[in-house]
Amino acid sequence: MFNLLLDQYIKRSESMSVKSKLKQSRNKWKAKSIRHGKNVRYQRREILRIKKERDRYKKEARKTKIQIEQELKGNTPQVRNKENLAYIALQLFLAARIGFRAVSRVIKVLGSYLGVTKAPCTQTIINWITRLSLTRIQSSTQLIRPQIDNDRFSNGLIWMIDASIGLGSGKILAVLALDANHYVQNEGAPTLQKLHCIGVSVATSWTGESIADFLQKIIATMGRPIAYLKDGGTDLGKAIRLLGERGFPSPSIDDISHIIANLLKHEYKDHLMFETFLSSCGRASKKLKQTILACLAPPKVSTKARFMNLHYLVKWADQLLKHSPRGGAAKGSILSKLRASFDELPGCKAFISRFLRDAIPLLECQKVLKINGLSQDSYRECQQLIETIPALSPVRRGFEAWAEKQLMVAKVLGLENAGMPISSDNIESLFGVSKQHGTGKIKDANRIALRIPAMCGELTREDAERVLNISVKEQQKVEGSLPSLTKQRRQVLANPGCLDIINLDEAKQNLELI
Repeated sequence: MFNLLLDQYIKRSESMSVKSKLKQSRNKWKAKSIRHGKNVRYQRREILRIKKERDRYKKEARKTKIQIEQELKGNTPQVRNKENLAYIALQLFLAARIGFRAVSRVIKVLGSYLGVTKAPCTQTIINWITRLSLTRIQSSTQLIRPQIDNDRFSNGLIWMIDASIGLGSGKILAVLALDANHYVQNEGAPTLQKLHCIGVSVATSWTGESIADFLQKIIATMGRPIAYLKDGGTDLGKAIRLLGERGFPSPSIDDISHIIANLLKHEYKDHLMFETFLSSCGRASKKLKQTILACLAPPKVSTKARFMNLHYLVKWADQLLKHSPRGGAAKGSILSKLRASFDELPGCKAFISRFLRDAIPLLECQKVLKINGLSQDSYRECQQLIETIPALSPVRRGFEAWAEKQLMVAKVLGLENAGMPISSDNIESLFGVSKQHGTGKIKDANRIALRIPAMCGELTREDAERVLNISVKEQQKVEGSLPSLTKQRRQVLANPGCLDIINLDEAKQNLELI
């Protein structure tokens, strides 16, 4: 009986426990549902509020964007005339140094900001550059400066003259004018913006007589220069002598870069280790390239006018050898690989140290004279720099003889205190820029020469206006009569049997602008 009552009690307790558990679980679920419902309703209200604010902000942003665009459009400087457009195109070509096609593309990209509805095509920009050259040549008579005191017939300008070859038989002769008082009015070496092209011509060959004839034509228009600045070319020197014999004497200034290169050449071209050094550099270059040590490969030095850039190669060799200290190197190490590429360079140490002993002071003098011009003060500074060179060295004696001779010229011109221009790097740089910029793959001498005047001087809006005033007839009068390698290639290469066209085209007269 007791057991029966106990079992009933246990069953009842168990049933009551299950009911209480179910009741507690239901209460927890109700509380959880209430909280979840509150959160869902809150999130729904917040989402609706955020959507309304988002829509309002989007609407305000669209209105603000339209308003800003309208304000920007009203404040953007519009290219309202063709002169401004031509000025921008010429600046992109001459200052930014981008090609004709690139100029057209840039203007097209910026057209919406500049207010340009139609960008000029490539040929239009080419025509503008050609006409700029014509206007620069035509306005060169305005460059006359005050004469020097002891020469009433000079025009106060120093003329830089030099010749350069192009593709084909044409050779370019250019004449640039620089104000003799450049160092009085400006700081630093003259740039292309300070020079003006007053004459350019193309001929099959140039001799002393033909150069003198061309210079005499320019003298008839502009007057006689106070001096000529040139390199050591014998044909240029002969032309200046011939002009003096004809009654147009002007002193000659010898370019410092060529003088230093010639001094080093005369001293080291017959040195016993010179050829060994060059061949070792060539073999070292082959061993270093396409390896882990490619960053140590020698600089590329042109074989033409080698001694104007040979110091770069000698400096490289000196720095490279310093990476190899005395002592052994572990097999397979970077040092062992470097030493394997030296070839005979370690045996050239005496040549390297002697060359640098002479070259480095001269190059420092060259830098001083290019920046400040040749004067009594700058020459004294150079004398201090070359004290490290032995007094009896032909290099030092040659430099001192050249400097004293040029100081006499500066004294005649009245520039011994102000500074006399002594470097013709500008005209050589001009040839390089003209050959690489805007000429395409075919380096036609006439095409290069036609654009040389445009590369000189500072560009102004008046230049752009004068460019647009040049008519097509005036341009064709100059450009249409020139032989063209591009046209010859187009007409002959793809049409066998028409080689006679080359003779007919070559019979045309080459470019001559004065």
